[in-house]
Amino acid sequence: MRKLLLFILLACSNLLSAQQSKPFVLGEILTLNSTALNEQRTLNIYLPAGYNDDDTTRYPVIYLLDGSADEDFIHVAGLVQFCNFSWINILPPSIVVGIANVDRKRDFTFPTSIEQDKKDFPTTGGSAKFIEFLGKELQPLINKQYRTSPKRSIIGQSLGGLLATEVLFKQPQLFDDYIIISPSLWWDKESLLAQFPKSFPQKTKVHVSVGNEGKVMERDAKNLYKKLKAAGVTTGYNCLGKEDHASIMHKALSEAFKWF
Repeated sequence: MRKLLLFILLACSNLLSAQQSKPFVLGEILTLNSTALNEQRTLNIYLPAGYNDDDTTRYPVIYLLDGSADEDFIHVAGLVQFCNFSWINILPPSIVVGIANVDRKRDFTFPTSIEQDKKDFPTTGGSAKFIEFLGKELQPLINKQYRTSPKRSIIGQSLGGLLATEVLFKQPQLFDDYIIISPSLWWDKESLLAQFPKSFPQKTKVHVSVGNEGKVMERDAKNLYKKLKAAGVTTGYNCLGKEDHASIMHKALSEAFKWF
């Protein structure tokens, strides 16, 4: 009887031990008190396998708009990890910086002259401050905190694609590679397309994607591609007709990584 009781106690102990859990850590969370935005911003950071503070390897950085944990950060970090596998070898090991949103309608749009836009987006028009935040605060912080190489990419979809295009037009030196997905270039009667710059840095590469998302968005994305191509910018384009505005992100990003 004593042996049976001891056996039961040991079995229960092993069962309880097996059921113990611990957190599954995907990355790191940083906070940045932004002077440009006058608020605290949350940054979700994915570090590639093998990243070690003690070695000298430096890594390219992918900046992800809409980078909250409940938006695109987790699935994009997973896709980057997949593309790093040696048997896939699409991307070099890279750091992903997910910029969590506070007010994306404010941060990703420039001032509009359209009254309906102002009504639909009452906080609109803050993109200049957000671009200042990217260049003067965020990038220096990441370069100080992590072992980064000079290579920098940005990913933006929808209003994020509008913002990425504005950066490309107005401060193209901030990034080397631009992944622009379903850009909302309809904003302010497509006025951004009329501000196409005269030249771009030689290193600049751009990939534009759009799905089955209506004539205006599809036309504007294609026009952006054609303008960049005509200007001599290394540019890729993908029309993913089986995807809509909600489903396009992951597929478009996968294809863009392959193109780069």
